[in-house]
Amino acid sequence: MNKITMTLQADHLILEALKEDISSEDVSTNAVMKEAVQGEVDLICKQDGVIAGLEVFSRVFELLDEGARTELYCEDGDEVKCGQLMGKVTGDIRALLSGERVALNYLQRMSGIATYTHSVAELLKGSRTKLLDTRKTTPNMRIFEKYAVRVGGGYNHRYNLSDGVLLKDNHIGAAGGVAQAVKMAKEYAPFVRKIEIEVENLDMVKEAVEAGADIIMLDNMSTEEMREAIRVIGGRAQTECSGNVTKENIGRLTELGVDYISSGALTHSAPILDISMKNLHPVE
Repeated sequence: MNKITMTLQADHLILEALKEDISSEDVSTNAVMKEAVQGEVDLICKQDGVIAGLEVFSRVFELLDEGARTELYCEDGDEVKCGQLMGKVTGDIRALLSGERVALNYLQRMSGIATYTHSVAELLKGSRTKLLDTRKTTPNMRIFEKYAVRVGGGYNHRYNLSDGVLLKDNHIGAAGGVAQAVKMAKEYAPFVRKIEIEVENLDMVKEAVEAGADIIMLDNMSTEEMREAIRVIGGRAQTECSGNVTKENIGRLTELGVDYISSGALTHSAPILDISMKNLHPVE
C-alpha cells in the first residue's frame, strides 16, 4: 500500500478505529505514564503463517506519535514462524500502549486472510484458474482485507459497486430477465466496462451467451452442470465459479478449466494469525 493510498484511503479508517478504542482517554496508560518516555517493544509471531499489514501496523503508532519508528525484519508476503521476532517499535510509551490493540487487530486480521488465501491459492497452483475474493468483507475493512488477499496470492474481484457491472439474481429479476438485464447494462455502462452476469442453470447460461455477456458467473451449480455450462459457453465469454467455495471443497472445481473461482471465505472465514507485542521497556 503506497503512501498516497495510505493517506487518502486508510488513515481516516485507522483513526476511527483508534477513536473507537479511546473514546475520551486511555485511563490505564495515563495512570502509569504521567509524561512522555521513549520506549521499545518487540513484535513477535506466535503462529506459522503469511504476514500482511506491516505498514498499517506501523502507521497506527505514527498517527499517535510522529516520532514513532518501526524496524522490521520481514515484509508482507513472507512466511513467518512461531516465535519469530518480526520487528521492534520505538516511540512514546503512551503511544505504544494506546495503539497496541488496534495495531495488532489490523495485523492479525490481515495476516490471517493472507495465510488462508495462500493455502487456497496453492490448491490452484499449476492451473489456469485465478482465485478471486468478493465484497463479503468486514465493514470499513475492505481496503485492508482485499490487500491481504493479494499478499496471499489471490486476486481482487471488483472493489465496490462503482467498480464494475455484476448482474445478480435480483438485478435480473428487476430487469425482467437475463437478456433484458445484459441489454440494459450495455446501454448504460461505459463501453470500457465488462458486463458480468450471475446464472444458476443451463437455460440462463444459454441466454447470457446469446445476450453477449463478457463474463458468466456459474453460481451454486453442480459440478456436472458447470462442466456442461463451460461447454455451452465455448470460449465466447469468460467463466467464473462461485457459491460456498472453501479450501475444503475447491478441489471439485480445479479440473473444470474455468477462468476464475471466487470465494467469500477468503475474507469472511479466515481465522486471525496469532501475533503479540512483548517486552516493552524504556530506552535512553
